[in-house]
Amino acid sequence: MNTLHPGAQRHWHHGVQALRAGQWQEAAQAFTDGLRQDPADALMWLNLARAQLSDNRLEPATDAARRARDLQPANPLTVRMLAECLSRQNRREECAAVFDAYPADAPRDADFLNAQGNALFQARRLHEAVDIFFKALALQVDNALVHYRLGLTFRDLALNREATECFRTAIALDDGAVRLLSLSLLVHESRQSCDWSTLEADTAALLAALDQVNDTTGQMLSPFALLAVDATPEQQRRMGAIRARSLSQGVVPLPAPGPRRPGRIRVGYLSSDFHHHATAVLMAELLERRDSARFEVTLYCHSLDDGTPLMHRIRAACDHHVDVRHLSNEDVARRMRDDGIDIAVDLKGHTRGSRFELLAWRPAPVQVTFLGYPASTGADFIDYLIGDPVVTPLAQAGQYSEHIAQLPHSYQPNDRQRPLPPCPPRAELGLPEDAVVLCCFNQTYKISPHMLDLWAAILHGAPRAVLWMLRWNAHAEAHLTQELAARGVAAERIVWAPKRTLEDHIARLRAADLFLDTWPCNAHTTASEALWAAVPVLTVPGPTFASRVGASLVTACGLPDLACASEADYVALGTALANDPGLLAHLKRELDSHRLELPLFDTDRYARDYEALLTRMFERQQAGLPPEHLPPGA
Repeated sequence: MNTLHPGAQRHWHHGVQALRAGQWQEAAQAFTDGLRQDPADALMWLNLARAQLSDNRLEPATDAARRARDLQPANPLTVRMLAECLSRQNRREECAAVFDAYPADAPRDADFLNAQGNALFQARRLHEAVDIFFKALALQVDNALVHYRLGLTFRDLALNREATECFRTAIALDDGAVRLLSLSLLVHESRQSCDWSTLEADTAALLAALDQVNDTTGQMLSPFALLAVDATPEQQRRMGAIRARSLSQGVVPLPAPGPRRPGRIRVGYLSSDFHHHATAVLMAELLERRDSARFEVTLYCHSLDDGTPLMHRIRAACDHHVDVRHLSNEDVARRMRDDGIDIAVDLKGHTRGSRFELLAWRPAPVQVTFLGYPASTGADFIDYLIGDPVVTPLAQAGQYSEHIAQLPHSYQPNDRQRPLPPCPPRAELGLPEDAVVLCCFNQTYKISPHMLDLWAAILHGAPRAVLWMLRWNAHAEAHLTQELAARGVAAERIVWAPKRTLEDHIARLRAADLFLDTWPCNAHTTASEALWAAVPVLTVPGPTFASRVGASLVTACGLPDLACASEADYVALGTALANDPGLLAHLKRELDSHRLELPLFDTDRYARDYEALLTRMFERQQAGLPPEHLPPGA
């Protein structure tokens, strides 16, 4: 510590004692008093920033940290404090720039480089992040967190093999939270590349670890990683609760709101997906067809500004658009409260880019999770989860921390403005003219060895059929071709589809005869795209939300028999349909001719049902009643 002005000594010691006791406001006041005596003391500013940051006062903390950094620009502590303050406000580019400005000859240890690499990663400067992480490992090669973060960076650079090796190294070096995180990513990346050489053992290790975790070891794991593996509903809910508690730790809910301002029911949507994203694709027409006389809608948006027509369409459909990218979570919550939001609807849950934890401040009287995350959040600050009788039957209510609010048909909204261009000739798509085309356009992490066993059985029973899959990545294509060959399916019976725009994708989908679903994580938007293109979807509902989406969608299309009761029925019906082109053609004609009448694609009916459900939530709260399960028509 620098030599303090004599008059500042007493304030310094008082502030340090208050910091140690967790008395953040008292500490901040002591350091503020000390700075009146000695305004040029960098460490006094640093500790003021620490106290204010701990008290979640992000803007004054940032100002104090900047003063400390300006006084001591070569001090790694001042740089990291300023970077942390900016990071907590999602000011990622500024955070990385703080490290950029650090003098080249100033000291850097492995922890400093780890923080710098993470800042570059968050700012999407991925190649630079790789370089910094390697420098950190040169100083401390056994740092499990650096290996994990390097793996994340390689993953986002589509270097899946390199990512996998980093995660495996982190697992070997750690037995706590980093190990669990790395296990989940190792399993996911192995599934994404369809490299199943150690998948069974790695998955078993992950599932075993889930039952041993506590709030410390499990606090960083995203429960999203569990949706595509055979985690039980209880494990999904428990991990959701652990993660939600971690994200909301130390949050004190806002005081109860005063009397409600008169006016329309005010609904606030929170998401980072109000751009060209699957969630926006599903929701666009629902927002456009809302009852604007009864509902006032605000988007609390921390999305990319991608300038696409869909982004502009979503914004135009709502009354207000609030850019919250650079606001702290508490500031967003206070903005929602000031705006008088009656119902806050989070569209992300435990998915990448989510900030649903800001609802722990209780900005709205009613708080809802919807559409983006197909499982319980486990959060005690979410009142309702929107589902339907198929995807979230009330008999399974114990799987959810939320109360289940059921729409009468499918929970999934859809957009009748989706393109529906004519189907190109099969020859242009590389498909044989006389074959029955079985397709699955799911991401490859949803495909498992067991799914391939079932598909191979169907193909063996239907010699005229071919399998059409998405060319998601080169590793997956090679591995899936090898795995199918090992199951007796020749390479010439597999057709690979490159990635295309939505319009081109739906056009080519119309050439397929039957979509083969996956589980425990079904096709979601991908399945409704197939049904929109008049391709029937064959599925098996399981015990979790994510495994029942396909059944919900086909039921809302009047085809409940395509939700098979067992895997044996799936193989039998898939084989029978693949051997009966006439019946498949009939199913396709029924979907095609009744498309706009089906509950799945009747957006006007969906909007009425959805708004009626929101109104029931609102009226219960206004009547002083607690949340409860809301079945249709009750």
